[in-house]
Amino acid sequence: MRLGLVTYNLAKDWDLGTLLQVCETVGLEGVELRTTHRHGVEPSLSPQERDRVRQRFEKTPVQLVGLGTVCEFHSPDPERLRHNIEEAKRFIVLAHDIGARGVKVRPNDLPSQVPKEQTIRQIGRALHELGAFAQGYGVEVWLEVHGRGTSDLAVIQAIMEVAQHPQVGVCWNSNREDVVDGSVKPTFALVQKWVRHAHINDLWREDYPWRELFALLRQARYEGFTMIELPYSMSTVDDAVRLLRYYRALWRELCSPSADGQPSQPES
Repeated sequence: MRLGLVTYNLAKDWDLGTLLQVCETVGLEGVELRTTHRHGVEPSLSPQERDRVRQRFEKTPVQLVGLGTVCEFHSPDPERLRHNIEEAKRFIVLAHDIGARGVKVRPNDLPSQVPKEQTIRQIGRALHELGAFAQGYGVEVWLEVHGRGTSDLAVIQAIMEVAQHPQVGVCWNSNREDVVDGSVKPTFALVQKWVRHAHINDLWREDYPWRELFALLRQARYEGFTMIELPYSMSTVDDAVRLLRYYRALWRELCSPSADGQPSQPES
């Protein structure tokens, strides 16, 4: 596993140069660029601007892992649903053009005016359409475990069973709802085969079994990123660097194979 950073919310006010400089300084290996933030990497970029973003990442060891969208597919309004699908396609093309591996989308609600099963089918079919589109661009689509009712892992499992496309996976989001009797093992099992991306947050939270989560990811042979997504910002970049250095050290300790009885390997 590797450690990266989501620009939400710690890095939302950093331009691309600052973002990459911080990641290089701290030793973070990847970034996920959340839409609307100061980095400015959006579908509105011209072909020349897209080339410049790609070239910027080619010159740094920091990998452009993904693009974080707010595209969501639960609305019973057909026009709004179609708008979100088409917007997600624009992000998929952008991801291809600038060298990102995936695009994060989300469910955000189970509208009360329609049956739950109808919304699940609708989200799943939208994801299947996006997966087919993304396949032509060599990009993955990651469904974030998010939203009212839709952050239930059983609902995510049902959506993925409808989606059924190899380019569509799950973005584990480290929600409190994941935890059952102090463990995430039963909920992780519901979506384990689809997990392609992961968001992590406050590793010092005592109400979330981080060590168990990292062990489950290793057991699932997960080789992707765990992306830092902190809900607050720091007053200065220097303060953020200090926090992220501490975070990286804590992450390394919590996800160490030796911590759960497996032999550890010396760091190169």
